[in-house]
Amino acid sequence: MLGLKLPTDPRWVNIVEKNIEEILTDHAYCEQKAASTAISLIIGFPEKSELVKEMIALSREEMGHFNMVHEKILERGLKLGRERKDEYVIELMKFFPKGGSRETHLVHRLLYAALIEARSCERFRLLSEELDDSELSEFYRSLMVSEANHYTMFLKFARKYGNREEVDKKWEQLLEHEAKLMQDLGKKETMHG
Repeated sequence: MLGLKLPTDPRWVNIVEKNIEEILTDHAYCEQKAASTAISLIIGFPEKSELVKEMIALSREEMGHFNMVHEKILERGLKLGRERKDEYVIELMKFFPKGGSRETHLVHRLLYAALIEARSCERFRLLSEELDDSELSEFYRSLMVSEANHYTMFLKFARKYGNREEVDKKWEQLLEHEAKLMQDLGKKETMHG
């Protein structure tokens, strides 16, 4: 369903289990960044009324998820650590060339967002199925559906605002690029890396 070309190595869960505090902190910031992305799309494309409406709802939902993760951190007697760079997103964002029309820029941002949500969904599924911690396993199962919905929403908007054939071609190319990135990632207790 997600179209990812390279699944996460299940051994990634073993890395996560050794440092739950790190994955929860990283996850919290991923939710915060997702909310920021939604807000930046509103600011950048205010004339796209349907997109603006969806991004308002998404920013609220993502901040709600941030709050939920933060609560998990506090319940465990941990503290939210400092934000770290997301190597996955940094490398992913280098794929499409800079420049181009405003519409092209929008389509690229939507495709990036769709892929990040798809990878998050895949990681949440893995955590929900493989974590020994049953409370966190349930927590990630509950979030997995949201991520899948976000992925399909972003892809739908990319296809709406761009030429469907071109968008689908770019999407496939981005998926191939992401698979190459994933060969070198998945060795850290981070949500994407």
